[in-house]
Amino acid sequence: MKILYFAWLRERLDRGEEEVSPPDDVRTVADLIGWLRGRDEAADLAMQRPEIIKAAIDAKIVPHDALIRGAKVVALFPPMTGG
Repeated sequence: MKILYFAWLRERLDRGEEEVSPPDDVRTVADLIGWLRGRDEAADLAMQRPEIIKAAIDAKIVPHDALIRGAKVVALFPPMTGG
C-alpha cells in the first residue's frame, strides 16, 4: 500500500510518500500509525500525538478505527483549518 504524507508530516519525515507492506496484525489506521512509528525514529517523533493525525483511505476521510485491509492508498495529514 502507498502511504501519503501531507503538510508538516511531509516536512518532518522528509518524504511525501512511501510503499509499505504492514504485517497482518496491522488492521486499522491506529495500528498503522503505531507500526509506522515503531519502525522509524523520524515517524515516531513526527507522530508523537497520533490522536491529532487525520487519515483518508482511498481518498475518503476515515476514523482511526477504520480497517485498512484492501486499501491502495492511506493518506496521513495534520488537522486542517479552512478559510
